[in-house]
Amino acid sequence: MRILFLGDVMGRAGRAAIVERLPGLRAEWGLDFVVVNGENASSGAGLTAEHAKALLAAGADCLTLGDHAFDQKDMLPFIEQESRILRPLNFAKLAPGRGARLFSDARGRKVLVAQVLGQVFMKRPFDDPFSAIDGVLKAHPLGGLAQAIVVDVHCEATSEKMAMGHWCDGRASLVVGTHTHVPTGDGQILPGGTGYLSDAGMCGDYNSVIGMDKLEPLRRFVTGMPKERFTPANGPATLSGIYVETDDRSGLAVKLRMIRLGGRLEEARP
Repeated sequence: MRILFLGDVMGRAGRAAIVERLPGLRAEWGLDFVVVNGENASSGAGLTAEHAKALLAAGADCLTLGDHAFDQKDMLPFIEQESRILRPLNFAKLAPGRGARLFSDARGRKVLVAQVLGQVFMKRPFDDPFSAIDGVLKAHPLGGLAQAIVVDVHCEATSEKMAMGHWCDGRASLVVGTHTHVPTGDGQILPGGTGYLSDAGMCGDYNSVIGMDKLEPLRRFVTGMPKERFTPANGPATLSGIYVETDDRSGLAVKLRMIRLGGRLEEARP
């Protein structure tokens, strides 16, 4: 199976890049399943129903969220209507929506997608992500109920992301980090056969401070004083993420490639 995961979509620039590029990539690369993290797609904070529909129409099979899952209030009811959107498994227990779901690709093969939030350096304490994902993986064994499994680890610390990768090694096709908006260079297939990347980066304008227009973040770092709200940078966006090919029988990764298309970062193709 050919799977593409694209990192945090950042504002209008990121949305435009997805809408313009993803349909062609699906055809050109023969993609079977696409996961997009959309939690910063609307003004850099959360995801509206309207923007979610645009990303899904562009070719995303599943949208994951994160700690800003419900910053846009219309997502609260919309996530109950749209099963292709996932919030973190270990979010608040009363939160609407689901943190994991079994999907089907065009050939009927089952793909499990799940997301967890990390605990280290995050603004609020979340439930243990390791026990949360463990229960899901035990209920959906790789190569059995699921031909492929993608785990989105939304957190700050690379150490926590790496630990999650090893925790899931041999039980997932791909474990990929999101949240920091900075793509890492450590894409690898772990010893048990799970593809891993600490952070997929963002789909947004890299002539920025993690996707935000540079002026206000620089002012705050230099003076310690805020003046305006952060606003997403709207220059040419880079699509950042990871491509993985899996073995249908085992569900494990057999090929993996980091993706950087357009904008300011180097291009890479599978």
